Amino acid sequence: MHSMDYSSLDNEIAAELIKNKSITVVGSGKSALDIAAECANANGVTHPCTIIHRNAHWFLQDFNIWSISIGYFYFNRFAELLVHKPGENSILFLLATLLSPLRWGISKLVQTYLRWKFPLKKYGLVPNHSFLEDISSCQTGILPDFFFDKVKEGSIVIKKAQIFNFSNEGLIIDGDAKPIKTDLVIFATGYKGDQKLRNIFISPIFQNYICRSGRSSVPLYREIIHPRIPQLAIIGYAESISNIVSDEMRCQWLAHFLDGNIELPSIKEMEKDVKLWEENIKQYAGKLNWRSCIVSCGIWYNDQLCKDMKCNPKRKKNHFAEVFEPYGPTDYVGLVRK
Repeated sequence: MHSMDYSSLDNEIAAELIKNKSITVVGSGKSALDIAAECANANGVTHPCTIIHRNAHWFLQDFNIWSISIGYFYFNRFAELLVHKPGENSILFLLATLLSPLRWGISKLVQTYLRWKFPLKKYGLVPNHSFLEDISSCQTGILPDFFFDKVKEGSIVIKKAQIFNFSNEGLIIDGDAKPIKTDLVIFATGYKGDQKLRNIFISPIFQNYICRSGRSSVPLYREIIHPRIPQLAIIGYAESISNIVSDEMRCQWLAHFLDGNIELPSIKEMEKDVKLWEENIKQYAGKLNWRSCIVSCGIWYNDQLCKDMKCNPKRKKNHFAEVFEPYGPTDYVGLVRK
């Protein structure tokens, strides 16, 4: 019996596998849309690629809203004044409460732009929840530039379904009389990172430390280390608007820690901090509150890392820029001494 590990295929072999085939992609995240766009680019309208999605999410074509960087709406210190943050003082709590309608209004403005900019309703891609919920749970992404062009020409077909079944001809989705002709089905539905981390350990005790239930995130202090598992650091579990940037910050923190420049608090104190962050995620991420995402208060999170590393958390040149300019990767260059 022969088998093939698709995960180890290089790009050229993978490209050959999809040529002149009818492909169905299951999923609604960025990876699913990217795969569908690649398939449509390879096969055109003669072999259209079908996307089956259960829940639509909000997507951007670039990082601009009416030619204004989305960073000015969500990724500066003023934007973070509008949300509650883990461990905030009473003044910040009051400000976030009073200014919360402004945050809601910004979200509605962005949604209005997206509905105007993209024909989302026409193609069944309008989510039934707010943009704020998606961005707070790291469910937003950037659409491929030519995605809607491929939809218009017919090389990408979008279908919404809660249930589908396999048949000899392809796939049968709920509500359709005829099956979708399919040569290859690609599942782009993500994976359960908590289960992968859990399976590292043989000990049931450590497994339970990693994953307490199916609807809770892995409890990591600073989203890096587990309070009760020694000699373990995890980089890449918690998500943000740019995972590479946030992972680089964690790597710098870890370098300081390994160099002896960071002294950890007690286990109970670390667990208390983890709980605060978990409650914050639940407050803003809606039904996806089990995902570990720091978008809603990413600057606040980086501030904690900077304080641990004994670096100034305020990275801008003046007070105006500190409040209103978006924070990005260049603001955190050089936190580790060479």
